[in-house]
Amino acid sequence: MDILPSIDLRDGAVVRLARGDYDLQTTYSDDPVSVAHKFVDAGTRWIHVVDLDAARTGELKNFDLVRDLVQSVDARIELGGGARSAEVIERMLEAGVARVVVGSGALRDWDWFEQLVQQGDMDGKIALGLDARQGKLAADGWTQQTDLNATHIAARTRGWDLGAIIYTDIARDGMLEGVDLEITSRIVQTTDVAVIASGGVTSLADVEGCKRIGCEGAIIGRAYYEGRIDLAEAIRIAEK
Repeated sequence: MDILPSIDLRDGAVVRLARGDYDLQTTYSDDPVSVAHKFVDAGTRWIHVVDLDAARTGELKNFDLVRDLVQSVDARIELGGGARSAEVIERMLEAGVARVVVGSGALRDWDWFEQLVQQGDMDGKIALGLDARQGKLAADGWTQQTDLNATHIAARTRGWDLGAIIYTDIARDGMLEGVDLEITSRIVQTTDVAVIASGGVTSLADVEGCKRIGCEGAIIGRAYYEGRIDLAEAIRIAEK
């Protein structure tokens, strides 16, 4: 299992939102590249980056900074936020991003998303972002709630050449409350695509739990920034 430490970008800074609320922001650093280097020093192979401005508006406000991250660190970058057209996704990949997370675009136009994934040159470069409150998916940087069921959408991907499904429990994201292993396990069981858990990963026990239910990755954010979890030890547990 991989550990993916997270860099959430807003106005060029590293921040975290509580439950996806843009009015409940904590800023941790104004130097994302320095933060990324610390992740690499701890042994990470992947860094999960979210452009919160792009997720909300569709405008790639932090794109130059993302490019700097790609060029500056020896780790693969997984990027979410603003990936709502084939042209934007291609731009991200051309900048060196290893995997692009598509969330709102997939929910708006599932046929488009399926065609995107099935393109021969994508080959695992696309991840599906499923961000849910009580099992129901949200879009546009979590500002728009839908009636779509996360488990049902995940089931549609069985047999697809997706790089991953990123399942985020919005109610737990940034709250240090632990992972909802029950719902995350349902996502794992309903698809053969690799599932990465996000939202609430707070302790080494959460890392062990994610591994036990079959996740192939876990995203760590606020728990790292506030010293609740040793990143190097989390990586060691995930990889053993």
